[in-house]
Amino acid sequence: MEVKIEKSWKDALSSEFGKPYFESMVRLLHSEKSEGMVIYPPGSQIFRAFDLTPLDKVKVVILGQDPYHGPGQAMGLSFSVPDNVPAPPSLKNIFKEIESDLGIKMSGHHNLEGWARQGVLLLNSVLTVRRGEPTSHSNIGWGPFTDAAIKCISDRCDGVVFLLWGNFARSKKPLIDTSRHLVLEAAHPSPLARGAFFGCRHFSKANEYLVSRGKTPVDWQL
Repeated sequence: MEVKIEKSWKDALSSEFGKPYFESMVRLLHSEKSEGMVIYPPGSQIFRAFDLTPLDKVKVVILGQDPYHGPGQAMGLSFSVPDNVPAPPSLKNIFKEIESDLGIKMSGHHNLEGWARQGVLLLNSVLTVRRGEPTSHSNIGWGPFTDAAIKCISDRCDGVVFLLWGNFARSKKPLIDTSRHLVLEAAHPSPLARGAFFGCRHFSKANEYLVSRGKTPVDWQL
């Protein structure tokens, strides 16, 4: 099956594209679109996280659950929205923690492409959603695909920082070889976690680890 995705990822995940679960998922997505359902993000942005962060460039992985389900929000990167869209509550809290952790002032940009281009893979476990229906595509097949991507990073890369926020993201820890990578866990940045995310200092810890491995730290200030 022909899938438009960045070449290093296409090569690494090629065996997934022909599997029955993936082909079934593609048929379902085409069917829903033909029935007039609105799916986010737009088709050209479904694999945006992979396109902006090639496999050999991955330094940090921030794992989300599924895309935003409101108009104009989802853009293929976990937690990110276009600059002209108000920052969702979880993103606001991420920025608050960065400011507290690093002693910097965020610029007000809500688009996280700048992180992605530095090697931060902003990966949702589920890559599509129906408009106004959160988690509506959580069981159509994206899970096995993104699990394969996480396992691929674990097996083929060295010294990657995985930021696992909330119980869902933390459930992916068994896919990661912790002898080769750093896994940092915290509560989800959602306000529903009642502030438990604050004080995790994941951004400074990630950079300290990257520097210790001879890598360039991430400039978190957008």
